[in-house]
Amino acid sequence: MNAFSSRLEKVLNRVSGINLADLDPKTRRDIAKHVGQLSYRFTRERELTTGNYLEDSATALAYLAYFFPVNAAKVYRLLDELVPTFADIDSTTIRVLDLGCGPGTGAMAVLDWVQSRGWFHSGRLHCVTVDQSSASLMACQRLWSAYCETEENANHTLLPLRENLQEGLSREIKQEGGPRGYDLIIIQNVLSELAAGKPGSEEVRTKLVTIALDMLSDHGTVMVIEPALRDASRQLHEVRDRLLRDRKCTVYSPCLHERSCPALVNPDDWCHEERAWNPPAWIKAIDRDVGFIKDALKFSYVLLRKDGRSIVRRAPDLYRVVSELRVFKGEKRAWLCNEEGRPEVGRLDRKCSPSNAAVDDWHRGAIVRISEIVRKERNGKLSTVGRIESDTAVQIIRPV
Repeated sequence: MNAFSSRLEKVLNRVSGINLADLDPKTRRDIAKHVGQLSYRFTRERELTTGNYLEDSATALAYLAYFFPVNAAKVYRLLDELVPTFADIDSTTIRVLDLGCGPGTGAMAVLDWVQSRGWFHSGRLHCVTVDQSSASLMACQRLWSAYCETEENANHTLLPLRENLQEGLSREIKQEGGPRGYDLIIIQNVLSELAAGKPGSEEVRTKLVTIALDMLSDHGTVMVIEPALRDASRQLHEVRDRLLRDRKCTVYSPCLHERSCPALVNPDDWCHEERAWNPPAWIKAIDRDVGFIKDALKFSYVLLRKDGRSIVRRAPDLYRVVSELRVFKGEKRAWLCNEEGRPEVGRLDRKCSPSNAAVDDWHRGAIVRISEIVRKERNGKLSTVGRIESDTAVQIIRPV
């Protein structure tokens, strides 16, 4: 699902009362103005961000028109990664919990994702959405109802609950997971807003994810998504490390190991995704008005499980590409990551061969196999850049 869903587009049109694909210039410019203001709040003043922005009609329209499709697309891409794990779920009711749901972006993305694939003809989704804003929950209910009224086989249920995540999760939320627990728990753009700028914020974030893991079914997943900002991403890396140290879970993706995150070694580093995306025409038009470029989905994430499953079978010769492929005069380089750290690896153009030609197709997020990385010695010191030689075998095991 590369482009935004036509089903959700129709639902957004119905709920917002406008035709997103045919915005008049005045309406589009007004939406763009509020998109710019919201973007500033989301990226520069995250400690001031609350769900209250959906209580203003103009701001809510900007969010639904722009941020909702972008954030839903991120959930789509991660659901695609989880496809191999869904066969483990032995139930006719799939239970989903969307924490800090806003207008229900995560829940709506799951609903549309399963409907677009014709899944669950004999079963149903039960989604619980939680937010502290009543306006957010009302928007979520309207979107859900509008979708299910127009879709066949949409025998799915929604329970919106108003709660403050910083105060913990209620017994009702836990009970709605049933005796098995939730099969998917989504925490999108929430962690970096929890107790932002306050002492002990890392403990608050870790506690929320720990509680989520406790409510997870044996073969379920906690999906945590954060903006591709340095501070927000590093906070996510730190929560990941704390959970793994306490043996609360394992990582399905993106990490290929459960050791400490090597991106935290250097305070200027962070790990994020950049996935190709074909945005709707109205988002391209809004981008032009605001001065944005949304031709790729940028975010940080981690998929956590308790059953030990991972996106690929772990091996010491497997690496994830965690940067763009950088082209220099006479060579190409990228930063990689696996259980041994975060090495910078390059191949000189004169060493290009059929066995290592896959280097030319490296891209951020790809999982690659490298038979050998050579570190040469100069003046008694090993080079900081690992080298791929002519006889090195390189494969792309899983692109994104």
